[in-house]
Amino acid sequence: MSDVDLRKLRYFVAVAEHLHFGRAAEELYIAQPVLSRQIRALEEELGARLFARDRRGTELTAAGEQLLADARPLLANAEALRRRVIRAATGVDTFTVGFMPGLIVTPAVRALTDRHPGLTVELVRTGWFDQAEVVHDGRVDVSVMREPFDAHGLTVLALHTEPRVVVFSAEHRFAGKELVDVADLSTDHLLQDPDLVPEWRALATESRVADRATPPVFHSVEEKLEHVAAGHGIIFLPLSVMTFYTRPDIAYALVPDIAPNQVSVAWSAERPHPLAAEFAALAAQ
Repeated sequence: MSDVDLRKLRYFVAVAEHLHFGRAAEELYIAQPVLSRQIRALEEELGARLFARDRRGTELTAAGEQLLADARPLLANAEALRRRVIRAATGVDTFTVGFMPGLIVTPAVRALTDRHPGLTVELVRTGWFDQAEVVHDGRVDVSVMREPFDAHGLTVLALHTEPRVVVFSAEHRFAGKELVDVADLSTDHLLQDPDLVPEWRALATESRVADRATPPVFHSVEEKLEHVAAGHGIIFLPLSVMTFYTRPDIAYALVPDIAPNQVSVAWSAERPHPLAAEFAALAAQ
């Protein structure tokens, strides 16, 4: 069997994530027939069928599921390798820090540059969907993250916790309150995965939990807050995120009987930057 072509793997992952050849081809900026030929070629190289296609749609086979699990870290490592080589070729001493909205990394960055005067520190704003991914693919050397995240392949140091608040429209019945019990929110429409707020899920009516069987996908805090402001439902956020995005058409209240949000710093366990652990120690001070 010939070596696996990384380009074909990227094509495969795109199809596996969309489960639709047309949408995957659009994302990859190639023609659908070309994509189909590349997937067939990959199947022939591997000697396994990766997708099952019928009138109902496209699904991964057992072999496809296994390849997807292995392909993602392989592609991330390949991208990280490319970035490290480019950085070495430029000769610029850089260190890149990822951070989630509401988290302040300035004190640790300043402390690190004080210790290493020739160091250039770059900052990358991350989100819920890519806060760990940016470490794996080499876009950042460390990432200051919020749980939950997949810690596989990462070295993680817990920094601190912070309370979470419920966010609702300015017209909500609890607008103006400073504290709200989670039980009082059990009839509200939740605009996020209930697994992220198990205390709410345990008390919510069955109909409300069923509403969240397929939770909406929001790609940013801004999108979530637009829906909240429109009165579509409620969300739970860490306090620092909400204070960062203060706006007049939404309100929030502390919810003392739900678990606080854990903030941690993480870096690659397999290929750590020489300054990663030092930065983490400074961030923990």
